[in-house]
Amino acid sequence: MKLKTLALAPVLCLAMAFPALAEKIPLNEISRYLNSLKTAQAGFTQVNNDGSISTGTVYIQRPNRVRFEYKGNKTLVMASSGTVSVYDGKSRSGPQQYPLSKTPLSLILAPNINLGQAKMVTGYAEKKNATVVVAQDPQHPEYGNIQMVFTANPTQLRQWVVTDDAGKRTTVILGDMTTGVQIPPSKFINP
Repeated sequence: MKLKTLALAPVLCLAMAFPALAEKIPLNEISRYLNSLKTAQAGFTQVNNDGSISTGTVYIQRPNRVRFEYKGNKTLVMASSGTVSVYDGKSRSGPQQYPLSKTPLSLILAPNINLGQAKMVTGYAEKKNATVVVAQDPQHPEYGNIQMVFTANPTQLRQWVVTDDAGKRTTVILGDMTTGVQIPPSKFINP
């Protein structure tokens, strides 16, 4: 009996040397979390397709509303009333506008998120103690996709990467997110 115990000792030491692998957060839990997220505010760091970096504050009011205020310039990106408007602080012309429904960001701003819907999730994995979900509009995969990164206990959205219809990637890394915040309606009115 002692010999068997001694033989297992190196195996037990080796097993204890590696941290326990995190399990993927179930898709229904991620859907529940996103649907419960009504309002939120967080600092963010954005890595643009060209490698440039921006920072600022994001305000989320589900469904269908988000506002990105950028530090150091007057750039503003806002989704409201079904439209994404991009205001370039350096330009005197009006905003560039796009239908929200044609952007991957619409997937996390939708009134009812169901990641179990057929052909919506195209990737689902555990990486570095986080759950990574890649989703697309199942009716229009040509609009691009959004890769979302979540941590567990409690479930929290930490970052997303939007790949648009032209293949350009924009990464948004969230700082500490405050949920259940009061956001004035004026935050979602065109300036």
